[in-house]
Amino acid sequence: MDSVPESDTPDTPFDKLKEHCAVFGIFNHPEAGNMTYLGLYALQHRGQEGCGIASMDESRMIIRKGEGLVSEYFKEPVIAELKGRSAIGHNRYSTAGSDSQRNLQPLSAYFSEASMALVHNGNLTNAQELRKNLEEEGALFTTDVDTEVLVHMIARSRGENIVARMESALASVKGSYSLLALLPHALIGIRDPHGFRPLSIGKLGDSYLLASESCAFDLIGAKYVRDVEPGEMVVISESGLEHFRLFPRIPSAACIFELIYFARPDSVVFGTPVYQARKRLGRRLALDAPVEADLVIPVPDSGLAPAFGYSEQSGIPLDMGLIRNHYVGRTFIEPQQSIRHFGVKIKLNAVPELLAGKRVVVIDDSLVRGTTSRKIVSMLREAGAKEVHLRISSAPILFPCFYGIDTPNRGELIASSHSLEEIRRYIKADSLAYLSIQAMEEEVAFRESLREEGGGPTVTFCKACFDGNYPIPFSQEERVQHGLFDRKIP
Repeated sequence: MDSVPESDTPDTPFDKLKEHCAVFGIFNHPEAGNMTYLGLYALQHRGQEGCGIASMDESRMIIRKGEGLVSEYFKEPVIAELKGRSAIGHNRYSTAGSDSQRNLQPLSAYFSEASMALVHNGNLTNAQELRKNLEEEGALFTTDVDTEVLVHMIARSRGENIVARMESALASVKGSYSLLALLPHALIGIRDPHGFRPLSIGKLGDSYLLASESCAFDLIGAKYVRDVEPGEMVVISESGLEHFRLFPRIPSAACIFELIYFARPDSVVFGTPVYQARKRLGRRLALDAPVEADLVIPVPDSGLAPAFGYSEQSGIPLDMGLIRNHYVGRTFIEPQQSIRHFGVKIKLNAVPELLAGKRVVVIDDSLVRGTTSRKIVSMLREAGAKEVHLRISSAPILFPCFYGIDTPNRGELIASSHSLEEIRRYIKADSLAYLSIQAMEEEVAFRESLREEGGGPTVTFCKACFDGNYPIPFSQEERVQHGLFDRKIP
């Protein structure tokens, strides 16, 4: 267990799971294009490979999309082209399809004398099967993304109105989706029956908004209203906001990793304030895995909130023993001369003056392959730390995700094939501890009510990456395809 797996490359120096994307939409606002740009800017953390906006100027659709960050592509001249009072936008991190211009969203379609733009956050687990059937029926595809399957399904669906068409199109779809559709006179938002991915409703004056996270509302001064419920469809038009239940209520399967890592700390996701949930995880970690130490240090930025919680509960002072470089671009030129821990040092650097002779507790939100943790431990020791104890504010990740997260295959997940002690020896920490699945779920399930009296349905979580219990059943063929044949899947 002493061999080092493939090292982190400089342009991806952190060993983290990646979210699929972000969606944002606004209806009936004089600056719809600019508001959508700002919304995507606030949601940049959910996808950095590309971005796009579709606006509707009466019946004329305008789409602009390109590779790179929101601020890199959407300069003032581009934003000025997005005329109209309604718009939707998308930030992309690819889990389906390659990273190319043609796979960027929004996607558009023209049917029944109307135009439609679509953006999607999630992953359709039966997309290949649906695509094959559509191609056999003569459908032509221009992208590799599963979102285009949704476009074809909607275009071919039958119904007397858009609600019936959407219900018909989504009846055969399996997987996760929070999707937005922009039509000439309406903005539509839908969450899948399990509610894997988040989708929130906001209001700005007389305009309604939809976004992956509430932090997008905060930036533009909009008010968070509530979440779109699992299996619910909301239609925003000149008549206001209407809601329809497309699917019968079933137990929700909200992605627990949204609260552990993906969502911005200042967001409310699944009705829960993210920052408070992460602090509670840290406090629980201090109770369940205490250690004698002189200093608590977070792995910035994802370890900050749980580190505050750990410090408060344990009484051990917290300080920034690792400093993050916040001005890192998306690509790097690696020096020809070998530099120790170069990939990690691009983003993190230790502070010897704080660490010399200290017993430190390092707090991070997750441990995936272990490569980055190993380098961080080594960096801290080189900076003078006497002892290094690693504490993870989630459970061991054992299984891949198929619902919109870019998870390494199971063989690359270090906890799937190695014991706690083997992992500790590999990362060379003095001690290592995770939270249990039960403790993790108890802490994120705690919620402060930010909604109107009466609230909403109780949220239950998908924890498949931790326990292998996938909410959507797999066929035997799919189990083998995904490397799950050695695990009983419900």
